[in-house]
Amino acid sequence: MTVSTFSAPAAPGAPDAQYVPGVCNIGPDEIARRRRAGHLGALATVGTLLVLLAIGAPPLARLLVALPAAGAAIGYLQAWLKFCAGFGSLGEFNFGPLGGTQRVADPAARARDRARAAQIALAGAATGGLVGLLAMALP
Repeated sequence: MTVSTFSAPAAPGAPDAQYVPGVCNIGPDEIARRRRAGHLGALATVGTLLVLLAIGAPPLARLLVALPAAGAAIGYLQAWLKFCAGFGSLGEFNFGPLGGTQRVADPAARARDRARAAQIALAGAATGGLVGLLAMALP
């Protein structure tokens, strides 16, 4: 993957944002939801690590922080990219209020969305894994 693989849409946060296959499939309300999920995942990561360190958990057990860290990374990536991996996997998009979605009709567009969703999932898993390894390395 290159850096351009994860470049954000040209006009982030633009009020007239529209669906672009593999690039942008959520509007402001959904973006805010993904950002909140990232914040919650980050708090869960720090909280889990602090508890594991406080109880003297062995290094292998500290690898558990990889799970909330991956969730945080995926939430933040989705907000930054203006792209929901779940919607991309399902062939949906939403630029309106929370809870509503529209279907992507074009099969080629759905394929681009699934590819972007896979990239986000892989990047989130890699980030979580790295955080888990760093937690294991702590004294």
